[in-house]
Amino acid sequence: MDRKKFIKSSMLAGTALVSGAGLSSARTRELTESDLLQKHDFKLKYSPNFGTFRNHTGNDPIDNIKFMADLGFRGLEDNGMRGRDVALQERIGRQLEDSGVEMGVFVANSINWREPTLILPDPEIQNRFLDEIRDSVEVAKRVNATWMTVVPGHIDLRMEMGFMEANLIDLLRRACDILEPHGLVMVLEPLNTLRDHPGMVLTHTAQAYKICRAVNSPACKILYDAYHQAITEGNMIPNMEAAWSEIPYLQVGDHPGRNEPGTGEVNYRNIFKYVYDKGFDGIVGMEHGKSIGGKEGELALIAAYLEADDFEV
Repeated sequence: MDRKKFIKSSMLAGTALVSGAGLSSARTRELTESDLLQKHDFKLKYSPNFGTFRNHTGNDPIDNIKFMADLGFRGLEDNGMRGRDVALQERIGRQLEDSGVEMGVFVANSINWREPTLILPDPEIQNRFLDEIRDSVEVAKRVNATWMTVVPGHIDLRMEMGFMEANLIDLLRRACDILEPHGLVMVLEPLNTLRDHPGMVLTHTAQAYKICRAVNSPACKILYDAYHQAITEGNMIPNMEAAWSEIPYLQVGDHPGRNEPGTGEVNYRNIFKYVYDKGFDGIVGMEHGKSIGGKEGELALIAAYLEADDFEV
């Protein structure tokens, strides 16, 4: 029987829930729906977004936070937080604090997926970006956030990469002058160009490391998204090790499919063990979809994280 049928039958009949996508440890071999919907003691701060459990909770952000906390998830990501109403941001911030859930990243800048922006020596573009950073400082205060994602955007085909990177470094230093007094951190996200984001200027771990070292500020670090780097470069644990001093934040998603761990080729149990053994206490953002729809898929996602989190310490 395939994974979806197993999960669906468990919901209807209350029998053991078993997944065909790799759930094989003693901890996850036989789980019922009630087992999955209890509070779990995850080793890392796996952090859903507001859409992750909408079939169980609806769309209200406050209900979503309560549900995540009840399951043992200790973080939240919301890429679109900067665009939410101020009053809602404040409500979200209060609920996160009440629930003991840490705010993860939101996206700090407007991203142009087709035209170059932050790599250009254009005062208008640069000032607009810095205004967005100032606005993001206020958002971060409302939701008790430390981290914000910055995507440098598209390449300029008429400019050498060295000049693009130098222009970007200069601009990021100016942004750090805004962020540092507040203890806030922008995390630069290298993206894959082979599948999702062709033409992006920031693509590799080593490149992000070089830029962060050049900016030389605690307010500029790397968001290591394992989904993107599985596509772009592989060699994931050695590359993380080489850049570890600049990686305070992780995101995950299996490949192919960009769904929950256990649905693709990435060995997330080993990756999670590696970062845990490194003493990592940051967010692990669940920036991915679900391989199965409806409530069944949400239960499968919980089971997948229990499986990936089941490593020896």
